Amino acid sequence: MKNYRYLKNVSTLAYYPEKCTGCGRCVEVCPHRLFYLQDGKAAVRDRDLCMECGACRRNCPWEAIAVRPGVGCAWAIMLSELKGHKTVVCG
Repeated sequence: MKNYRYLKNVSTLAYYPEKCTGCGRCVEVCPHRLFYLQDGKAAVRDRDLCMECGACRRNCPWEAIAVRPGVGCAWAIMLSELKGHKTVVCG
């Protein structure tokens, strides 16, 4: 997948590594591969790649991730519509 960058430093993504157990669900579900596993815990590659879709938050059973739909999410919805795909659900 091509890495789409959004506005710099506007992502609402918050990651709490102290709550992370390293299950890897965020790594599996992030469409932009923002997360990766390092030393048994998730790590964030580049926050500006976050489209704020909320998949990581919804799939983290330990509440180690928080994100609010915002600019990135709006971009994801517009891009999806332009490409004729089913609308992306954010949040």
